[in-house]
Amino acid sequence: MTAFEYDVVVIGAGPVGENVADRVVQGGLTAAIVERELVGGECSYWACMPTKALLRSASALRAARQLPGAREAVTGRLDAAAVLGRRDSFASQWRDDGQVSWLESAGIALHRGQGRIRSARVVQVTGVDGVTVTLTARHAVVVATGSSALLPDIPGLREAAPWSSREAASAASVPRRLAIIGGGVVAAEMATAFGALGSSVTVLARDGVLPSAEPFAGELVTESLREAGVSVRLGANAVSVRRDDSGTVHVDTADGEQVEADEVLVAVGRIPNTQDVGLENVGLAPGVWLAVDDTLRVVGGGGWLYAAGDVNRRVLLTHQGKYQARAAGDVIVARARGEKVDDSQWGRHAVTADERAVPQVIFTDPEVASVGLTAAAAAAAGLRIRVVDYDLGSVAGSSLHADGYKGHARMVVDEDRKVIIGFTLAGPDVAELIHAATIAVVGEVPLDRLWHAVPAYPTVSEVWLRLLETYGR
Repeated sequence: MTAFEYDVVVIGAGPVGENVADRVVQGGLTAAIVERELVGGECSYWACMPTKALLRSASALRAARQLPGAREAVTGRLDAAAVLGRRDSFASQWRDDGQVSWLESAGIALHRGQGRIRSARVVQVTGVDGVTVTLTARHAVVVATGSSALLPDIPGLREAAPWSSREAASAASVPRRLAIIGGGVVAAEMATAFGALGSSVTVLARDGVLPSAEPFAGELVTESLREAGVSVRLGANAVSVRRDDSGTVHVDTADGEQVEADEVLVAVGRIPNTQDVGLENVGLAPGVWLAVDDTLRVVGGGGWLYAAGDVNRRVLLTHQGKYQARAAGDVIVARARGEKVDDSQWGRHAVTADERAVPQVIFTDPEVASVGLTAAAAAAAGLRIRVVDYDLGSVAGSSLHADGYKGHARMVVDEDRKVIIGFTLAGPDVAELIHAATIAVVGEVPLDRLWHAVPAYPTVSEVWLRLLETYGR
């Protein structure tokens, strides 16, 4: 059996694992990364990049049709084949040559295969050919294996060969009819994408559309989906699924209705990819989310085991996972050098943005961009809050951006500290506006100071001034 030794061994070569390894190498340590599939992970091939490529062409077409002059220049419908082709290019044709080349240039060793922890700081890698390699980490092992789609226990569902987010993101063609079980981010985005590409889409949203967002966001997206021809069935609960001999999928609901489709997408949550990484060999339960402290060390992991990204369940978003990765890499380097680790609330080694300062963009029509707490979450946390709302469509910059611009903005203010703790925008092209709110939330900028951050006129960002005026001085 071949054996290698490195300072750090990372299991999982998605964007999180790549960033951990890069950070420790930049810090002067050696690193190896283990990957059983494609280097680049879920985001590169089955999530962030290909799904946003699926959505972008339709978004650009909608924007053109909202402007006189541009509207008249646009003829015809989306070219689905061209959209899928562009999606394929963003997924690098599902080849990881470019990512592997980057690892080499960064000085990171790659071992392909299934990585399993065998004992403290020891990882065994089994390749597809069955050959095993043993990797020993001098300082740390990092689990960055991500998550997979949850398949609920609905009778007949597994046998019906349902789509997960992976199959939706990499579909070779557009199904004539698509049923979607779920109403969260993946469900809403894929309903938007496939509806625009010509599929007849039915969404079975038992808990509503975007239930974790501010209520107005889900309402605006539901309205838009229905206007686009998507059937959105709020409160519909799928109780059985079957695929007949002709290939048609039949989805039965608790209220006695049946939906027929050519494909069914299940988008009801995620589970951690920790079932087969050897956690049981170091006294931890396999298949569970890994609890970590604010330096990303696994609780009960002996001080050498770290977990970054989806597997620790703090925030299941790529950018937050990469944020964690940078923090984990830095703290591993600091500890390897014998430096004092500052993991206090404002310490540079502590991961603090995951709790109340998480930005997210949902690329539906309209887009939904948010950061921090919703009003409901803030109230549930026992904070004394004031909610300030404003019609985004009445901002001067919005009317210039598109005729009939429809949207909404909300800021949630902590009344005791007079700072913003939550901010949500729903409207066309609001994604690029959210970072200003992120800075305000993370920096805990007092409202009195925000009056002096004057938004440019005429832009949609003028909503900041309108929200402050609504709040009052």
